[in-house]
Amino acid sequence: MEQEEIYSKVLRAGRRTYFFDVRATKAGDYYLTVTESKKFTNDDGSFHYKKHKIYLYKEDFTEFNTILNEMTNYIINEKGQEVISDRHQKDYVKEEFPSEEAKDKPSNTSFTDVDFDDI
Repeated sequence: MEQEEIYSKVLRAGRRTYFFDVRATKAGDYYLTVTESKKFTNDDGSFHYKKHKIYLYKEDFTEFNTILNEMTNYIINEKGQEVISDRHQKDYVKEEFPSEEAKDKPSNTSFTDVDFDDI
């Protein structure tokens, strides 16, 4: 059974929310829980959340921080700060076909070309 929260922070990130909670063990020592909560919408418009939680104890803090910093630095060094993952979301819609208006217009016209039949 989880113990009472001592100190908490929340990070809202789009459909995901991260909860950082300091809790106390039965012996009175502290540990950290990190919970990812992700919102999902059902076909009928209702929604539900899926949660994933990790428990991090003091004896693992140093190595955890070292590896976390190494991994995040690697990602930034390799891919930069720009976020490109939106296109990989399940609900991302890329318009692959021109709109109806665009279909009717020749593709080689510039903004200065005027066709008086359109007026």
